Amino acid sequence: MLIMSSEPATDSSAAQEFVTRIGGRIRALRKQRGWSVQRLAEAGGLSRRMLTDIELGQANPSLATVDRVARALDTDFAALALPERDAADEQVEGTLVWQASDGSQALLLGATREPAAELWRWTLAPGGRYDAEPDRPGAQEIHHVLSGRLTLALESGPQVVAPGRSAVIASDQQYAYRNDGTEPVVFMRVVTGT
Repeated sequence: MLIMSSEPATDSSAAQEFVTRIGGRIRALRKQRGWSVQRLAEAGGLSRRMLTDIELGQANPSLATVDRVARALDTDFAALALPERDAADEQVEGTLVWQASDGSQALLLGATREPAAELWRWTLAPGGRYDAEPDRPGAQEIHHVLSGRLTLALESGPQVVAPGRSAVIASDQQYAYRNDGTEPVVFMRVVTGT
């Protein structure tokens, strides 16, 4: 699962709700397994202090960190991130997972478990950038641009995706999303093999 490390979420209530939700779910799953904070921290590749802050909702971890902890708990990112939905909910607006001070944001719209896939809606403000961490080997992403021009900064060089066009990339590499234009870029993102 790719995820954001370039800029933390703002202090908006939606961002705080996300941080609080994942912290509570991580703590509950850790306790269900009878694991100490130290054991989960080691399994997830982070410090005990960072994990404690995440569980208390006092840290804003990168989404890649949340993904590593989810895997250590034998679950997935979406299970920790998405709010529980009432069966009567017909419209899903998405879960704000990342937001930058320039208005750029990422909404997780939904996910499946088997096979694993996630559907996202991204908006990058002019000059906006998101630097991703490599996903697990074999992971891929599909991007479909609704408006603006998305630049995918890949190890092999930049790839520009125009409105109405799609691109598939291997996400098990260093990469970034960029908006080099003067209007916002809005795109859909599907992650597979996470």
